[in-house]
Amino acid sequence: MSREKHVIENNIRKIEELREKGIEPYPYRFEKNHSIEEILKNFEKWKESKKVKTAGRIISYRELGKIIFAKIQDETSSIQIVVRKNDTKNFDIFKKYVNRGDFVGIEGKPILTKTGEKSILVSDFVLLAKAIRPLPEKYHGIQDPEYRYRHRYLDFIFNPEKRDILKTRHKIIKEIRNFLENKGYIEIDTPILQPVYGGAYAKPFITYYNALERNFYLRIAPELYLKRLLIGGFEKVYEIGKNFRNEGIDATHNPEFMAIEFYQAYADLYDMMNLTEELIKHVIMKIHGKLMIKYQDMDIDFSKFEKITMEEALLKYADIDVKNMKTEEIKDLLEKRSIVLREESRNYLIAKLFEEEVEEKLIHPTFVLDFPKEITPLAKDHREKEGFVERFELFVAGMEIANAFSELNDPIEQRKRFEEEVKKKTKNEEESHPLDEDFLKALEYGMPPAGGCGIGIERLVALLTNQTTIREIIAFPALRTYE
Repeated sequence: MSREKHVIENNIRKIEELREKGIEPYPYRFEKNHSIEEILKNFEKWKESKKVKTAGRIISYRELGKIIFAKIQDETSSIQIVVRKNDTKNFDIFKKYVNRGDFVGIEGKPILTKTGEKSILVSDFVLLAKAIRPLPEKYHGIQDPEYRYRHRYLDFIFNPEKRDILKTRHKIIKEIRNFLENKGYIEIDTPILQPVYGGAYAKPFITYYNALERNFYLRIAPELYLKRLLIGGFEKVYEIGKNFRNEGIDATHNPEFMAIEFYQAYADLYDMMNLTEELIKHVIMKIHGKLMIKYQDMDIDFSKFEKITMEEALLKYADIDVKNMKTEEIKDLLEKRSIVLREESRNYLIAKLFEEEVEEKLIHPTFVLDFPKEITPLAKDHREKEGFVERFELFVAGMEIANAFSELNDPIEQRKRFEEEVKKKTKNEEESHPLDEDFLKALEYGMPPAGGCGIGIERLVALLTNQTTIREIIAFPALRTYE
């Protein structure tokens, strides 16, 4: 019999014995008056005098005859507890039935042990949840990323800093909401199940809607619904929510991810640029208290944001002067790098070259402007440069963080763009935009000029918590299943 199986059987037997003694190992509630962090913070003031009442999981256990030293951990911190034969009610029950991994509620006084360790001398306790399965040894397998992601609950038990990342994520989202609402924006939920997907280039997840007897799609973006709200008379709207894209999994991509999109009537790309910069600076100050942050081995300065066109970036960061290159030369350059090309238009080729040669070199906050029309069907034509649209992407530490447009509100031009996308789809391009007749009908009633922006929450949080993969930012990241 394996050790784990033996422990499981032993713990099940203990549960039965406790119930025979009239002790319920899974009571309904416990009145926890103090967090462990609060006890540690007030330790000197409360030492030897105040009775505290707290609860948590036992993460270590050491028995020395008539005295037991254990460590309990709650969401805030951990502390040693001292269970002594002469001081603790039902000491024998604790000794026989309580083990590492169990949840207990305790009452007692803060004390310093002979070795000077801050502890709680337990006067009474309640078993709150008897763990059946034994916790792994702290350093056995728990550091392996694959193991951690598959057993995220254990990861959070043994690596409290991983819980801290999710707490910071919560704070970042809260500060984004605070910022936008102080600017007059309101948050409105839009459908996650959509009859026509749109708003981004992506392959969707498909599901069957029984009540409506047809296929629906998990949304790839909320954009076309938020624009319907502008048409309906709202002027500043946003949504923070999940998007779903049936694509690969890597350090910066997860098929289920969270993003914010915000739209403002009577604004354009440049208003969005100013707002995005202000928003990110606001969040960084709330999280770090300064605009210079450390990410891996880089010091990133958010006090200034560079603004550069795609063509200028290619010259500056890759020494490629596409302005003075023929289209065939650009194509040859890409083919030599074995890059798969979806189109052969000049502007599209420039965009692919930028993606391959420049993106990872953009370390400090950089707004990249002037994207080709061919890859941006929802943005207005550039007011000065033919063949381009008014769009920016914000890059930091080699990652795309935000994407924004001067939104296209001409229904005739939008239909034309959608029809071009349909032609692409007939060429087996799964990530092209479908033609959304309902959205076009709404657009024909008139949408005011508007600016819109989307920001990937996981990438922003990864940046601000110094993580190299968004898997650390997602509580339960997508994983391949093993049989």
